[in-house]
Amino acid sequence: MFVLVVGAGRVGAALATSALGRGHTVSVLDEDPLSHERLDVELGSSWEEAGGRFTIGTALEIDALIEAGVEEADVFIASTNGDNTNLVVAQIAQRKFNVERVIARVLDPRRAAWYAEQGLQTICPTQIAIEQLQQAALGEVV
Repeated sequence: MFVLVVGAGRVGAALATSALGRGHTVSVLDEDPLSHERLDVELGSSWEEAGGRFTIGTALEIDALIEAGVEEADVFIASTNGDNTNLVVAQIAQRKFNVERVIARVLDPRRAAWYAEQGLQTICPTQIAIEQLQQAALGEVV
């Protein structure tokens, strides 16, 4: 399976190295060339030597997405630190490039729910934290 991860922060880097470790073909797109170092640290070796692919570019640019392999992707994960970027690039992957599985990390619970209702798979760490804190503090399952 070909996995394209947009954003090589803590979440993106961990997802990418996990997928690579499970034998998938993985490409990471990030605008910060230094984020590449996080992939090496997560792996404990060179990302490229382990078989990973890294592209420096802005995810909102179609050329960068193509260079990173969006046309080949079976899975597309948008995990930058910006909800707007994640939502836009996820929709591009889903609608323009017909990627089979597209997932966007969205920090705003209301926006995550709205986009999920529109057919975009979203993961909302904020909502997950709210639910876990309610459960831990109040014993309530939401």
